[in-house]
Amino acid sequence: MDAEPEYQGPVVTVDSVLFQLIQNELYVLLTQRAYEPFLGEWALPGGYNHRGETTHEALAGVLGRKAGIEYRALPLTMQLYTFDNVARDPRGHTISVTYMSLAHKAVPAGSDTTQNPQFFPVSKLPKLAYDHKDIILYALQRLRSRISHTNAIFALMPEKFTLTQLQTAYEAVLGHKLDKRNFRKRWLALDVLAPTDELAKDGAHRPAALYRFKQRKLQTLDPTFA
Repeated sequence: MDAEPEYQGPVVTVDSVLFQLIQNELYVLLTQRAYEPFLGEWALPGGYNHRGETTHEALAGVLGRKAGIEYRALPLTMQLYTFDNVARDPRGHTISVTYMSLAHKAVPAGSDTTQNPQFFPVSKLPKLAYDHKDIILYALQRLRSRISHTNAIFALMPEKFTLTQLQTAYEAVLGHKLDKRNFRKRWLALDVLAPTDELAKDGAHRPAALYRFKQRKLQTLDPTFA
């Protein structure tokens, strides 16, 4: 009887899609590849998932080593998708377990191992390595779905904010304007925000009430609120 051929599995990597709002526009974190393939091109922070290492541990290592970002400090991280197109990496069959993270004022820190980490507007992406443009666009679609039926937007917001700032954040992610009166009415009816007894000054405008999320963890909401 012939022996069963030795199993050779695909390479497993972990990639990070980290979104952040900068000046009321949605940005994503990219790094500049230091090796072939795609030397010098921009890409999502990513790397191999080594034996004996969970994907979360690999993600933490990748973000710290290549982007100078502390994974544990990120307010929200969710597994996005497993991309397994056999031709996505010219070196051979490579599976990417991709995570999506949201942050507020995350700042990459330079080191001997980081690869020029920078935030780029999602609307003006540079040429990207691999299938990373498709991954970012898929992540944006998923993010829009998430903020439409959960409170995930909290991870993009400061601790205290006005309702106008909250609406602006939604509009930046969704890519379109929302009716102010309807937005406020529905959000206040959800009972997930708490007033802070503080006011925010906005130039010459009347001071606005500051709110906070009662819980800064993921919650499912009425799917029609946004």
